Amino acid sequence: MGVALLKDPPLTLPASLGPYRRPDYEKLPAEPRCELLFGRFHVSPSPSVLHQIVLGLLFEALNRIAEASGSLALFAPLDVTLADHSVVQPDLIYLSPSRRTVVQDRLEAVPDLLVEILSPGTARRDRGEKLALYLASGVREYWIVDPVERQIEFFVERSGHFAVALPTGSAYRSDVLPEIHLDLAVFWRKVDKKLGKTPRS
Repeated sequence: MGVALLKDPPLTLPASLGPYRRPDYEKLPAEPRCELLFGRFHVSPSPSVLHQIVLGLLFEALNRIAEASGSLALFAPLDVTLADHSVVQPDLIYLSPSRRTVVQDRLEAVPDLLVEILSPGTARRDRGEKLALYLASGVREYWIVDPVERQIEFFVERSGHFAVALPTGSAYRSDVLPEIHLDLAVFWRKVDKKLGKTPRS
């Protein structure tokens, strides 16, 4: 199947949908790893070591919360179908107890929380098209993680818009998913320890 694969996302959101839909996506081979965004295919680059360390530690944190609360935490690669024109593979996926019941072999429900870890090849997509798609799809909370700058942006849905939620000191606690919390200072120290680096002050 001949398809157009976009390595660099557009600078602005597309004015119209691309030609591809979920059945086209399902015909793609497993490699290279791709996502379908607004009817267009995008190549997902291989993650770096830093990306994978951050992913693993964030999954551990969310999975501990999920096990205690009866929720479900999952990590990529896993297809999340948000529309016929958009099938994505977020780095981390979190479903509250009320939404996890719809999970079968595939994830057909809109997750409560999605997490994307930035890399040079995905940063513009994560901040642009995916942010717009996740908001339009009803995702309640979206985290954009910058592993190089050691920053996490927390976006929560407020009356049809994503608003930035700020941590209190080094502690973040979600006000839309009360069980979700993260000590940022502790988290980044764990990242540095995994990397064998002296933690940043």
